[in-house]
Amino acid sequence: MKLNYREIGSGQPLIILHGLFGSSDNWQTQAKKFAVYFRVILVDLRNHGHSNWDSDTSYKAMASDIIELIHALNLEKIILVGHSMGGKVAMLTTQLNPKLIDKLIVVDMGIKGYPPHHQHILEGIHAVKLDGVSSRSEADKELNKYIQSEGIKQFLLKNLYWKEKGQLAWRMNVAVLEASMDQILEPIPDTEVFTPTIFIRGELSNYILDEDISDIENLFPDSQYITISQAGHWVHAEKPDEFVDAVLGFCLR
Repeated sequence: MKLNYREIGSGQPLIILHGLFGSSDNWQTQAKKFAVYFRVILVDLRNHGHSNWDSDTSYKAMASDIIELIHALNLEKIILVGHSMGGKVAMLTTQLNPKLIDKLIVVDMGIKGYPPHHQHILEGIHAVKLDGVSSRSEADKELNKYIQSEGIKQFLLKNLYWKEKGQLAWRMNVAVLEASMDQILEPIPDTEVFTPTIFIRGELSNYILDEDISDIENLFPDSQYITISQAGHWVHAEKPDEFVDAVLGFCLR
């Protein structure tokens, strides 16, 4: 699938993959800082943002989309960054094509499978009756019944757009993503990769636990870890300066 993407900057390519329910818009602030040094390519994964929708949400399909984009743009020595679900897409892309990836940056995502934990977000999304909501502020009130985090609410509200006058719609394919949640939560394959890799996790997040690190090192033996204090799962948004410093410290050495 041909993905929607945007570019900023020049130099060695740095591709950023967003997480579940996200889009390339979520990474514009960080992209501007990375673009001082790199050619930054912000991607909308399938069923997200301005990219096309499809019933196949497997990691294999999403990784294939990234490989297609890499070949279409004739990219080499890529720095690949992925957050959450995008982190698993980035890891699988590297496993399938290690020679294409110069460095891998995985943001708050492990290699393991995860139990279901998005139900309150989906309930909030379904509570927003698009035929009856006339503004984002009304949608915010509905989300507030299920989601307490202001950051997560604003993250979701960025997906709302005016499909036509008086009609809001989601840019993400909610029905397919919800039906495919088991696939999205599954582990990545047990394939060893020697690409230099950094895992950046939030201190307050439980996506990468201390006991997970040995299993990660079995698949990514050339890896290192940074824990950013007082940050949760959206570490890049919660602690942007510390996050950018960690990425640049890894990429520019």
